[in-house]
Amino acid sequence: MSSYETLEIVQDGPVLHVQLARVEVRNAFNGKLVEELQLFFREADQDSTARIVLLSGKGKSFCAGADLSWMQEQAELPPLENERSAERMARMFLSIARCRKPVVARIHGHALGGGAGLTAACDVALSTEDCLFGLTEVKLGIVPAVISPFVMQKIGVGRARTLFLTGERFDGREAQRIGLVHKAFATEAELQAAVQKCIAELLSSGPQAVANAKELIRAVGPLTLEEAIPVTAKLIAGLRATPEAREGMGAFLGKRKPSWITG
Repeated sequence: MSSYETLEIVQDGPVLHVQLARVEVRNAFNGKLVEELQLFFREADQDSTARIVLLSGKGKSFCAGADLSWMQEQAELPPLENERSAERMARMFLSIARCRKPVVARIHGHALGGGAGLTAACDVALSTEDCLFGLTEVKLGIVPAVISPFVMQKIGVGRARTLFLTGERFDGREAQRIGLVHKAFATEAELQAAVQKCIAELLSSGPQAVANAKELIRAVGPLTLEEAIPVTAKLIAGLRATPEAREGMGAFLGKRKPSWITG
């Protein structure tokens, strides 16, 4: 993989750990972090040795949103360059949401603004109960523009209407209630145990099946029930004849572990 200034990467077997590492600003985004996150997820997508990406933040916070000094610099750019900078950030979030590997987020401390956007872009988000979330952009005179599609897809338009307008902060328990995180935990130890359990569940599943499940959600989500029938029928007809499906069903019927489970 490439070398990074704002990320720390560790590979532990099939799990690729990536930590945001701008600790001095609570892992807030700047141009370099946006660029490197997109590059990392592009490379992770092509990494045949990795099956899961675990995203976390180094230090006391997951991500405090955008670095305001950097945001002010972008505001001074010519309009077209300013817009291109915003589009690069949007495509960084898209690279996370579209990664074919399952992306698990371990969230603590703060997940504000763009940090809440990162939470929404991941497949599985687990947090501490005392983690502070918020779509706080209106407090700065702006809006959560580039993260809005990811957040609204996760929590729905109705909840987004309130949170986008008030900019109120809320804890991990509320984030769980509205669906921004899968589950919130009372202690860091419980959070870590839940992350490991989630990883074990993912590793027990067929790797291509997991990737195809992500594609299924993307493809079927916008369709009516009638529109979905030819799409889903074609998908399952093709997949159940694949080597991975034959191995999985054969292992189940033969009362053995499938080949993708080691140890």
